[in-house]
Amino acid sequence: MIPLSALPTLNAILNSLSAIFLTIGYICIRRKKIAVHRFFMIAAFITSVLFLISYLTYHFQAKITKFPELGWVKTLYLGILLTHTVLAAAVPILAIITLTRALRGRYDAHRRIARWTYPIWLYVSVTGVIIYVMLYHLYRV
Repeated sequence: MIPLSALPTLNAILNSLSAIFLTIGYICIRRKKIAVHRFFMIAAFITSVLFLISYLTYHFQAKITKFPELGWVKTLYLGILLTHTVLAAAVPILAIITLTRALRGRYDAHRRIARWTYPIWLYVSVTGVIIYVMLYHLYRV
């Protein structure tokens, strides 16, 4: 069993992997390597589902973590957190729709929504890691 205190680090690792898988998947589709694209996008989806399970487990059990700094650094942190949180709420819906359309062979519809899903999902994955680093590593005494 993973200790509760290790879950933020696990979450950052899963977000990092998701961002890497999304990027590789994007590069593969641009190079018309459809099977490899499919593999990495499914890997990104699975990684994001594991992240969500870990994230919810942590936040249902842990105390609220407050950002320890003040001033412009806190403003920057809260700005990243706000955009991350708002867009993160959309990712599961967008990802499910995008993946479902691809798996059903509705490639035109898949491409139309993937143009929105990919940058939002990637932004959420990357900013999740940035939030983790700011909260747990940059400003801890």
